[in-house]
Amino acid sequence: MSTVTPDSERRAVWWQSPRFQTRLLWLSLVVLVAGVIVFVGVRWTNTGKSYVTPLSDKPANDVSGIPKTVKLQPGAQDVARKFILSAVTRGDLREAWSLSGPHIRQDLTLKEWLTGNIPVVPYPKEAIKLAPMKIDYSYKREAMLEVALLPKAGYKIKPQIFFLGLIKVGKGTNAHWVVDSWVPRGSPAVPSGQAGS
Repeated sequence: MSTVTPDSERRAVWWQSPRFQTRLLWLSLVVLVAGVIVFVGVRWTNTGKSYVTPLSDKPANDVSGIPKTVKLQPGAQDVARKFILSAVTRGDLREAWSLSGPHIRQDLTLKEWLTGNIPVVPYPKEAIKLAPMKIDYSYKREAMLEVALLPKAGYKIKPQIFFLGLIKVGKGTNAHWVVDSWVPRGSPAVPSGQAGS
């Protein structure tokens, strides 16, 4: 004779079964271990330090490594002017050689340099009306100038701006300025927004 148990008794038997109790125990342990790991991770693994910077009225400590700016020596600007008249205009390539630094020369020999095929963007001498210079920065042994080459009226050549880099080479009484870079300051073309242009 089989006995029929009501649903409530069947549910109570399932809830109290050893298999369910074991699974519930393991699940509880996993949740507990995960909670402990999260707590420990948040509480003790944060090794960051607080770098609260107090306000101060003292001058900042400059650790950038950038040298102090100095007034550009008049001899440096003279070298820049002579370089434009000798190298840029191809007016006196031998003098241009003596005014050029290692980056401009690019391992060219004097003989190769005198051919006029040099890594200096040219500008025709007869077209130059003005060549104003602006000092971008000036350090003890390095300087950067912006040079605007402005043409005379009637010449079909655009005005151009160049960056002229100067470095001081040699030591003691042999120290002198040379031009080490001559780079046009270009700007990207701005689209007009019209199709086909």
